[in-house]
Amino acid sequence: MTFAIIDIGSNSVRLMLWADGKTLYKKVRTTRLGEGLGIHGSLSEEVIRRTAEAVCEFASEGKEHGAEVMAFATAAVRSAENGTTFCSVVKDLCGIEVDVVSGQSEARLAVLGALGEKDGGIIDIGGASTEICLIDGGKAIFSRSFDIGAVRLYDSCGENLNKLNILIFETLQDLPCASGKTVYAVGGTASTLACIHSGLMEYDANVLQDTVLTRNCVREIADRLFSLSVAERMRVKGMDPNRADILPAAALLLFKIMETMDLREVRFSDRDNLEGYLALKGLE
Repeated sequence: MTFAIIDIGSNSVRLMLWADGKTLYKKVRTTRLGEGLGIHGSLSEEVIRRTAEAVCEFASEGKEHGAEVMAFATAAVRSAENGTTFCSVVKDLCGIEVDVVSGQSEARLAVLGALGEKDGGIIDIGGASTEICLIDGGKAIFSRSFDIGAVRLYDSCGENLNKLNILIFETLQDLPCASGKTVYAVGGTASTLACIHSGLMEYDANVLQDTVLTRNCVREIADRLFSLSVAERMRVKGMDPNRADILPAAALLLFKIMETMDLREVRFSDRDNLEGYLALKGLE
């Protein structure tokens, strides 16, 4: 059986084609669905249109491969006042029913993808939310979804370090210590930081899987990016040009999470909520 899983995130839409027990490939389209959401509370007609079109393109690609197509949406759609409008537009354009997952479910998807049945933790910095989960003895001992992410940080604070530090501090309350645990970072922020750290010009999942990002490394990358203009960041080896504006704040957020949780390092996982969604449905 072949499956095409579409993840409708706050910054990008991603496609995973899966068959015979393995991921064949993944694709991404940056559509910034969550752009302006933290300010206006709703999705603009323009972001709805371009994101719905990306979903339908991926759905068509999946059908061309004879795949069963499934789509799920995360923070931008679930928190927007007109999130149901977006789902209706997708349904009208290509007949796909969008599964809007809760914050807790989103954290569970990342756990299933990155950890499987193992103990450890995940940090998933998305565009509009951040999920943090710790598993011990096969059970979640901490699981929270925070209404803060790369796009929301940028929309709210730009690159004002004082505002960013205050917002991050106010949001990340009561995080547990995770010292000594194996914690994976998943998502676009983590993958781009792993690329920059490894100096890769093109994303390669096989090379980047399990890349170690120390707390000092994340801090150094954040500091470096804040010192550069957006145009200069685009020339940084490993940078995703579509993230050049939002990555400094997201890197700062990851550093602050690691600092608060006393994590000396995190590992990057290419396996994330796309694989997790299949596992949740019992199809992996």
